Amino acid sequence: MTFNDTVMKMKIDHEVVWKECLQIIKKNVPFLTFNTWFLPIKPVELVSTTLKIQVPNNFFVEWIEEHYNTLIHNTINQVLGPEGKLAYIIVEEKEEVFEPEPAIIAKPVPVKVENVPENIFPPKPEIKQQIQEDFENYLNSKYRFENFIKGENNQLARAAAVAISENPGATSFNPLFIYGGVGLGKTHLMQAIGNKILDNHPEKRIIYLSSDIFTVEFVEAIQNNTVNEFSNFYKSMDVLIIDDIQFLIGKEKTQDLFFHIFNALHQSGKQIILSSDKPPKELAGLKERLVSRFQWGLTTDIQPPDFETRVAILKNKSESYGINLSRDILEFIAHNITSNIRELEGCLIKLLANASLSSQEISLEMAKKTVKEISTSREVNISIDYITKNVCEFYGVEENKVREKNRKKEVVLARQMAMYLSKKLTKSSLKTIGLHFGGRDHSTVIHAYNSIEKLINTDESVKDAVKS
Repeated sequence: MTFNDTVMKMKIDHEVVWKECLQIIKKNVPFLTFNTWFLPIKPVELVSTTLKIQVPNNFFVEWIEEHYNTLIHNTINQVLGPEGKLAYIIVEEKEEVFEPEPAIIAKPVPVKVENVPENIFPPKPEIKQQIQEDFENYLNSKYRFENFIKGENNQLARAAAVAISENPGATSFNPLFIYGGVGLGKTHLMQAIGNKILDNHPEKRIIYLSSDIFTVEFVEAIQNNTVNEFSNFYKSMDVLIIDDIQFLIGKEKTQDLFFHIFNALHQSGKQIILSSDKPPKELAGLKERLVSRFQWGLTTDIQPPDFETRVAILKNKSESYGINLSRDILEFIAHNITSNIRELEGCLIKLLANASLSSQEISLEMAKKTVKEISTSREVNISIDYITKNVCEFYGVEENKVREKNRKKEVVLARQMAMYLSKKLTKSSLKTIGLHFGGRDHSTVIHAYNSIEKLINTDESVKDAVKS
């Protein structure tokens, strides 16, 4: 008798069915993928041959269907038979779960600290305020999800951040490790998590700091013989947010202490959020046991923003200053400042300052002058968007066409040429280039590059186009 026959003859628990599915899925996906995307799913109900499962948000559904639709379909068919179906239930609201209040532990200072009883009744509301006042959390209130511009460059990191802010410590994104270059929004996103958690749970103990500040405080604790108090303070956190974790490299004693703090928090179900300029495995000089733990949860990067995201960032920022800039000015700045968000905002602030000092209206000419002033290189900045714009003009193709699933010959040629030149003339990764062209993967970029290379040797028109 097949498993499907059993399902049809008796009511089988939905958890048994989903457990069977997980056993199959686990054999076909990487360990990290399984823990991140499938383990958090909860079976809800089995109705005939339709299994209903609960997922945290819409992003989960979209990501799973895009990347593992075939695996899911085959698994359900194998477990429930040809008539088997899967239905998603997206969590809209979460019930508030009572947790005992933590003991009040003051931040260590070089003075005697009073002992606080560990086993206490849940404090009255006024005590919750005291918990936040007994130490500085260093969160900047301006960093919110509301003013964090979502784009393809940060989609996964933002989705994970939102999920964590709704249920800290209870998702598979623990720790959340965000990496990327300078000025791409890592700090904004990390602090947005902390601010959102405090909005929903003001009693939570949350702290944000950089790893170099952590190291300085540790050295002071050694000098003042207060290492135990220092360690206990950080172990008392509900959410620990550490920026620039790469600065722990070469500091062995600090790494050892952080290792024990990390273990204590993780085993207690507390949320840990880290950032770095590189993924954990590339942090040479960091102890292997730390690198291993940093990869327990979700590791995700933030890429430089694409053209549309840069325009949105500039528009949002200028409006926050009470200024409405024309589309031409926004697009000019976005076309020429491509490296990071910090430089974009710096250009905008300088533009506003120039306008204020000269008592003139902001114009495109003023924007061009400002961009030239802040340029870090005398050479023209060549971006993927700049290349795409010029290639599409050369071939007479609309820019949006090369980002769509359009198989017309002239569109395909323009798309492949733009990808080819982007790889040749920029330092962008294959993944980043693919994202600029409708979210295509790196293999598509490689194919485009090889195709143009062949055409250069066989087609004079393509050869001349590349030279021009």
